[in-house]
Amino acid sequence: MNILQRIFTDYYEEIKYTLHPRASEIENIEKMINCGDPSFGGAMYGCAKCGTFKFIPFRCHSRFCPTCGTKYSIDRTTSMSFKIINTQHRHCVFTIDSELRHFFLENRKLLGLLFDAVQSVIFLAFYKDNKSECFTPGFILVLHTFGRDLKWNPHIHCLVSEGGIGNSGLWRSKTHFNYTFLRNAFRTALLDLMEKEIGTSFKSVKNRCYKEHKHGFYVYAKPNKCNPKIVTKYIGRYLGRPVIATSRIDRYDGETVTFHYNRHEDNRLITESVPVMEFIQRLIQHIPEKHFKQIRYYGLYAGNHKNDSKLNLAIAKEKRKIFLSFNRWRDCILHSFGYDPLKCPCCGESMTFLDLYYNHQHISLIQVERT
Repeated sequence: MNILQRIFTDYYEEIKYTLHPRASEIENIEKMINCGDPSFGGAMYGCAKCGTFKFIPFRCHSRFCPTCGTKYSIDRTTSMSFKIINTQHRHCVFTIDSELRHFFLENRKLLGLLFDAVQSVIFLAFYKDNKSECFTPGFILVLHTFGRDLKWNPHIHCLVSEGGIGNSGLWRSKTHFNYTFLRNAFRTALLDLMEKEIGTSFKSVKNRCYKEHKHGFYVYAKPNKCNPKIVTKYIGRYLGRPVIATSRIDRYDGETVTFHYNRHEDNRLITESVPVMEFIQRLIQHIPEKHFKQIRYYGLYAGNHKNDSKLNLAIAKEKRKIFLSFNRWRDCILHSFGYDPLKCPCCGESMTFLDLYYNHQHISLIQVERT
């Protein structure tokens, strides 16, 4: 049992009856608490040489779980890297006014507007370069609702190709991104969408945002030398990580949790101690609603784009099997932690799969094939 499982197990009843969590929150909390519990089933392996048995329990596959969330991040990173075009990319971050954050917390349907606003700004930025060709880039948008201090801070990470395909089928590079346009266009697009969704009651907030942010909302879009060789590192770092890694939790004494992070403004190491229930509340607010897509693909990276066959991909289709092999459970543990989970602890031979168990009952392979 890892430290997060201990925290949530100790306070499970209090969470349920005092915080009144959403359905998606309680579902992911229960999954994470029971992750790796043998009573929920697993696979039995045996050594043909010495007769040793080893039972490996099922995992929960929840993105909220620090173990399964990391595995999910690795899988998503691999999946996204297969779509990347063999060209330079730009990593951009679109942020919002701190006074707007509570709207997205109180009504999570508004989070979809962040995607709509950013994608309209990116398409418009390329359209302005040549209106007749209407160059289309490939870009991936990822919603993060958390800051490094775990507080509610919704913002969009964008990985966009520095170039696009025009109506004539020709590729054109784009190395200059107009920051003034991005800031102003994003502010205008988002506020207009929010007013349309919320109604006239939002008009006063909208006017205040225009007065206080005359130069638009902050957008980071500086050149970052994100070439195809290191683009997957950017994907893994920014576009798929869990809310907090257990390595960032320094201490738990039953009443308070101490964790650390590097402050974004000056990269200074900050150590913070908070009451357990506050720590839990900070974490669970970032659990998305069921079926809500936090990673979305646009332009050349959209699933139904007509120019897919013409694109020069950074990872050739012939090499995909090799990359996917590293993500298999056994290989993933071997490369991450340096040991083979199916190596017999007694004689060193490879163990073979024997049986599946669920709810303390044996499941035949015939049943598995039927389902």
